[in-house]
Amino acid sequence: MYKTEARAGTLFNVFAGLAVLISCLGLFGLATYSATQRTKEIGVRKVLGASVSNIAGLLTRDFVKLVLLACVLAMPLGWWAAQKWLSDFAYRIELQWWMFALVGISALVLAVLTVSFQSVRAALANPVKSLRSE
Repeated sequence: MYKTEARAGTLFNVFAGLAVLISCLGLFGLATYSATQRTKEIGVRKVLGASVSNIAGLLTRDFVKLVLLACVLAMPLGWWAAQKWLSDFAYRIELQWWMFALVGISALVLAVLTVSFQSVRAALANPVKSLRSE
């Protein structure tokens, strides 16, 4: 009776995994571009005594804001779509707030892990090489 829903669930899982992978690659590319654009700023901050954690936090903070904004925009839409879809079933679960909080936290952790590699690499770079051209 629910064979089509099971098949749709499998397809949704596969395509959601692909979407997460593509978004992580895009986020990594954006973090690389951002670190490249701010090379001189990072070099000056390191020369003036900024720690690696301060510089990594500076680069990561912008992406955390974007992910939080995306979660704020997507959660009401996701709740509405899930309520609409679940209303057709005789036996259904009730959506809880913690389900959306768990998804938001996991998206935030995934984004921080994706960006942190590039931001730590930029923070550990030698500031002399970035400042030598001027």
